[in-house]
Amino acid sequence: MGKGVAYRGRVLVELSTQLEGKADKEVDKISSDDILVVQKYQRRRKYSLCAVFHGACMIQEPGEPIQFEVSIGNYGNKLDSTCKLLASTTQYSCAVFDGNHYYYLPWADTKPVVVLLSFWEDISHRLDAVNIILYIANRLQENINALKISIEAKVPENRLDEIWVKLVNQLVDDLSNVQLPSLEGVTNLTTLDIQVKKLRDQALLLMGEQAQRMVQEASDITETLGTIEGWLEKLKELAEEPQNSLPDVIIWMLRGEKRVGYARIPAHQVLYSTHSEEACGQYCGKTQNVVLKYPMDKSKGQKLPVQILVNMWLGLSAYEKKFNTFAEGTFSVFAELYENQAEVFGKWGTTGLINRHKFSDVTGKIKVKQEYFLPPKGWEWEGDWFVDPERSLLTEADAGHTEFLDEVFENETRLPGREWKPASEPFTDVNGEKALSPAEIECPAGWAWEDAWTYDINRAVDEKGWEYGITIPPDEKPKSWVPAEKMYHVHRRRRLIRARKRVAGASVAEKRDLGDPEGWEYSSLIGWKFHKKERSSDTFRRRRWRRKMAPAQRVGASAIFNLEGALGIDQEEKGSKESSKAFGANTPTVSCTFDRAYVYHLRVYVYQARNLMALDKDSFSDPYAHVSFLHVSKTTETVNACLNPTWDQTLIFNSVEIYGDPQALAHNPPDVVLEIYDKDQVGKDEMLGRSMCKPVVKLQPGMDATPRLLWHPVMQRGEHSGDVLVSAELILKDKGNDTELPLVPSMRGDNLYMVPQGVRPVVQLTAIEILAWGLRNMKSYQLASVSSPSLVVECGGEVVHSGTIRNMKKSPNFPVSVLFLKVLLPKEEMYTPPIVLKVIDHRPFGRKPVVGQCTISSLEEFRCDPYEIRSELSMSSKMALMASPPRDLAINMEDSRPLLEAEVQYKEKEVVDWWSKFYASVGDHEKCGPYRQKGYDTLKVYNKELEDIEDFKGLTDFCNTFKLLRGKNENGENDPTVVGEFKGSFKVYPLSDDPGVAPPPRQFRELPESGPQECLVRIYVVRAVDLQPKDNNGRCDPYIKISLGKKSIDDRDNYLPNTTNPVFGRMFELSCFLPQDKDLKISVYDYDLLTRDEKVGETVIDLENRFLSRFGSYCGLPQTYCVSGINQWRDQLKPSQILQNLARLKGSPPPRTEDNGNTLHFGGKQYSLAEFEANKELHQHLGPPSERIALHVLRTQNLVPEHVETRTLYSSFQPTLSQGSLQMWVDVFPKSLGHPGPPFDIAPRKAQRNYLRVVVWNTTDVTLDETSVTGERMSMEEDKQKTDVHYRSLDGDGNFNWRFVFPFDYLPAEQLCLVSKKEHFWSLDKTEFRIPPKLIIQIWDNDKFSLDDYLGSIELDLRHLITPTKMPHKCSIDMLSKEGHIPHQKWDETKSLFNQKAVRGWWPCVVENGSQKELGGKVELSLEIVAEQEADERPAGKGRDEPNMHPKLDAPNRPDTSFFWFTNPCKTMKFIVWRRFKWLFIGLIILILVLLFIGILLYSLPNYISMKIVKPFR
Repeated sequence: MGKGVAYRGRVLVELSTQLEGKADKEVDKISSDDILVVQKYQRRRKYSLCAVFHGACMIQEPGEPIQFEVSIGNYGNKLDSTCKLLASTTQYSCAVFDGNHYYYLPWADTKPVVVLLSFWEDISHRLDAVNIILYIANRLQENINALKISIEAKVPENRLDEIWVKLVNQLVDDLSNVQLPSLEGVTNLTTLDIQVKKLRDQALLLMGEQAQRMVQEASDITETLGTIEGWLEKLKELAEEPQNSLPDVIIWMLRGEKRVGYARIPAHQVLYSTHSEEACGQYCGKTQNVVLKYPMDKSKGQKLPVQILVNMWLGLSAYEKKFNTFAEGTFSVFAELYENQAEVFGKWGTTGLINRHKFSDVTGKIKVKQEYFLPPKGWEWEGDWFVDPERSLLTEADAGHTEFLDEVFENETRLPGREWKPASEPFTDVNGEKALSPAEIECPAGWAWEDAWTYDINRAVDEKGWEYGITIPPDEKPKSWVPAEKMYHVHRRRRLIRARKRVAGASVAEKRDLGDPEGWEYSSLIGWKFHKKERSSDTFRRRRWRRKMAPAQRVGASAIFNLEGALGIDQEEKGSKESSKAFGANTPTVSCTFDRAYVYHLRVYVYQARNLMALDKDSFSDPYAHVSFLHVSKTTETVNACLNPTWDQTLIFNSVEIYGDPQALAHNPPDVVLEIYDKDQVGKDEMLGRSMCKPVVKLQPGMDATPRLLWHPVMQRGEHSGDVLVSAELILKDKGNDTELPLVPSMRGDNLYMVPQGVRPVVQLTAIEILAWGLRNMKSYQLASVSSPSLVVECGGEVVHSGTIRNMKKSPNFPVSVLFLKVLLPKEEMYTPPIVLKVIDHRPFGRKPVVGQCTISSLEEFRCDPYEIRSELSMSSKMALMASPPRDLAINMEDSRPLLEAEVQYKEKEVVDWWSKFYASVGDHEKCGPYRQKGYDTLKVYNKELEDIEDFKGLTDFCNTFKLLRGKNENGENDPTVVGEFKGSFKVYPLSDDPGVAPPPRQFRELPESGPQECLVRIYVVRAVDLQPKDNNGRCDPYIKISLGKKSIDDRDNYLPNTTNPVFGRMFELSCFLPQDKDLKISVYDYDLLTRDEKVGETVIDLENRFLSRFGSYCGLPQTYCVSGINQWRDQLKPSQILQNLARLKGSPPPRTEDNGNTLHFGGKQYSLAEFEANKELHQHLGPPSERIALHVLRTQNLVPEHVETRTLYSSFQPTLSQGSLQMWVDVFPKSLGHPGPPFDIAPRKAQRNYLRVVVWNTTDVTLDETSVTGERMSMEEDKQKTDVHYRSLDGDGNFNWRFVFPFDYLPAEQLCLVSKKEHFWSLDKTEFRIPPKLIIQIWDNDKFSLDDYLGSIELDLRHLITPTKMPHKCSIDMLSKEGHIPHQKWDETKSLFNQKAVRGWWPCVVENGSQKELGGKVELSLEIVAEQEADERPAGKGRDEPNMHPKLDAPNRPDTSFFWFTNPCKTMKFIVWRRFKWLFIGLIILILVLLFIGILLYSLPNYISMKIVKPFR
């Protein structure tokens, strides 16, 4: 897990989640039963890992000898003693210079092999599923790449359809044919395994069904690309395994004993599986390129330690015989030791060996003997010990090269502070080992020197080529070097180089010098660097003894996995601490030997690059590329001052020896690596990025496969920093025959081959017209402002210069606006080179620094047909009028307007305003009032910026705005800031190659005057939506700040408190000069009383684009032409004048009107006013018919309508996150055309002060409580008032004669009340609320010693009043149910109290009893709405206070008698006892009578019976 560089262990955990419940203990011991259950997950099996290193190249810091270590977990790590020692490291090797730029390890035909055995749990059921899904994903990725390339190359549709169908069908086949492994019989199965398997199966099944459906239903290939890429992402997500317990394979590069670079390879990528071929890892048994990186690398891969070519196989030991089918070459196992001798007094022997042994390992530090080497179990000796010198010493570094660079280092030393003197070894190689002086180095046979020895200053060195270091004992040379000299430096060196070239016709095959016949290798000191020939300065020599081992029974390469425990330590040193150092030093060395090296011919076609980084302070770079392939490399030429260089160069590698099967190489060829650098005159060249491409492999020179130039990304520090157009082909040479190779491309200089025909793009003569309008917002350069700039345009090697702007402050436009360029451009768009713009400032003393540059990558949007009739010109009608002679200017804004009655005007203004228009346009019918019924205009409300509306093409139809950038800043870092803007455009069209054909007409013809124009700008800010809160209460106090040029407006005094959706309704008017003051900045700030105001966000509008655009964005066209009212025409020109100018620009006859302006002919069409205004209501504000029909025709010409745009606000702290949006629009009027019309009044609606006078006359049928006392309360929202108390009401009737007066602010257009109040007592500002005007009447029973009792209420909406009754007996609860819930749109205006002004009658009050509503009483009221002015003229007091008038209220007629038992017992019995207990009294009387009757009956019945029996009277 993680991105670490070292394995630290694994952890076996069980995670479970519960929705409810709480753990009893936070930490508890695991029970023994659970431990027994877990043991089945801990059963391990033996794994075998083999890594064959085929090459190590692109080494830039060779230093000490290099070896590689391979580990998986703890196994193989030299620093970990917990696992059994294994041969996990390769033998040390010294790097060799490749003759150009890099170093490599010369392994030749003997490749080092690392063998590892490890023990891990068998999780093949998990990793097999991962590899299968990745197999599907990789195939899908390849097909997507091919599809994208085809789309970019614009292949024919039928070919594109074939590629797309192949992609989808292959995905369907993969999803249906490839099955994930079954989980049956798996012992270490978990619940998560089952759930993940179910998830994957369902996802793959669904994906297959969607793919089949897509084949049948898809119509547009480009639209399906997003869905297909979504499938790819889904596959990658499914391939993530949460229970992967197999550690990554880590490869370390060791320079000496120091760990330099590493690479982590997921184990599943090299894991072998018996389930299926698809379940094997992507690189199992395959050779792969692995780029190592430095640990804790702050440069993020800018510099690489090495690139290796390695073949890895990992599998269970039970299947290790399967390795035989993957293995290439012959695997050999040798026991190895070195015999060491020193020269003393001219004789070689062991006497002079200091701290060295006669027989040792390769390091010379560990003593070994031949007799103590024992073959491991299952192995036996094959032959005796023999001398076998290092093959790398017998291989010439320049083998296979036609050009080579010899190098030698000159060394000097000194005591601190003294003078420099030649070192004891004045000339060494890069590793510090003694070398011949330049004078002693002879040119080999078959080669010729190209120039003399020179000092290499294109490194991190000073101006003379020296680099400095400190020697720390016991080292004899510095380990690091710096370019700056310090007093404490005691060692310095500089590199001398000399190029040589193979003589044409010289034999390539040269005899190898077998070196010393006895196999000795010589060195001047006991160190690492050895050479094959003895020199006079040599004092130490060694030779390698080897003995071969062979398996006793096993046959095949898999026998190497049985090599455990083959150490040969001297018995005398067993148990000593030194034995721990023998790890990997004297284990058997395993190598893979190839019998034959195949020779290939490589050609790399480097055509061009684009969008490279600017690393020089002049905004450019001087790029060149190092091209590396395995152990060979070449360098392109340098292109000066260019970010889009065209090298057009073929790099030819005549003979590249590669070991291995050509068929396997064809399926997975090594990468060609391009490292692009910026060449600097002083100091080390800086890297611009790295790119890789796969070569096309031709096993037969006559194959038709032609490498296609493709764009490959250039990566720098993990980020995309450009693209390079490159391809390569690798051709197998048959028996060294060069006759079948492709023809050598033509040359354009010494050793500079061009990209040949067939590979290079097909070009065509193309014209590029440049509209160089001007420069804007140029920042200062080197503390001086840009005052006299000019423009340089480059494309395809052609350059054109513009004129110089003499004074940027007075006129920032170019004197000549149109430039022309003829250039050969590729026909295919994907190969088209970019257009590069450079801005040069002309300064005193002839200085011309580049102060900004811009690269335009794609020219497709600027391509056009020069012969197409252009109905859409690059000028608006207003710009055309300004460009026309003054005599054509005829403006008459004096229209006769119909006189409206003052009362009607006031009434309409009260109900209909601009906000009615806005709300009607957004569909808010409740707030727009009767606006729509009047047939007035609506406007277009865009939910985004006007520039983002597709119909208006970003308002860049006249000219685009291109951002100018600069290279490095003062700190030497890449500066991404914008330093200015270029206003201009391009037209690209093909030209005929025949000089006799007339050139097509120019595209930029009629252009407006480029001089400054004084303009009047009106900024209408309507409202803001969803502003980012800035206060602790989750809201803000926004206000507007506007800046235009040097002018600014701060509207801080009109801030709106406590809102994130403020309604500004502000119009600002400014004058400016265009184009100098083109950027209009509207900012929203948050008002703070004590601290500094904080910016919420801002938006910037380019007024110049709106002014120049042909879409008429300077002032939107309304729907109708009105000469009065709220929609009065505001443009400077009438519609007929705008239409005349538009006709002149289009080259069509002027518009002609007939039938008193009701018919108009324009552009070959006839328009009728009746058609435009059919089914539309006409009103009194409309202008004459001729202007109305002209406006209707203009609205058919795709011009900007009257609108409100929504602009997103951004903050500099979070430039990509929206801080809210602003709804607004801008009008721009040039003052040369006269005064514009009156501006719109968009001020927020102001509430009118009204007074509601309510007179409570009487109540009746009030449900009495036991106290029999009633009173009255009334309120309008927060304003609550109550009457006096009517005591001793015996029948529910009450007489009050009481007046309530409620002042309130009312918005007639919205029919709402405006209430301002503080939300909290500590709030500084009041918050506004809009509420409906409702009156609430409540009847209460007054109690002396307890809470009052609620008896009933009624709520009256003053906008839709319930019609009262004249008589109380007609007033019932049914009056409420008859009204019901009526929508706002269907309200009867006659029922509005605001229209009736006054009303009197009876209303019912209801009380809820459960879910039922019951009548609680009736109340007689008088309601009257009085305006503020009328209230002053007709005053009235509250209650019965003075002034008691309008109307005058008399004292209520209430009973004066007391209501006590002793004074009026009869009244008490009547109104209290009898009314409430009437039926109880009647029942009691009846019951008493019945009981009396029964009692009399029972009393008289015995006497009657006895008398009946006796009959005494007889």
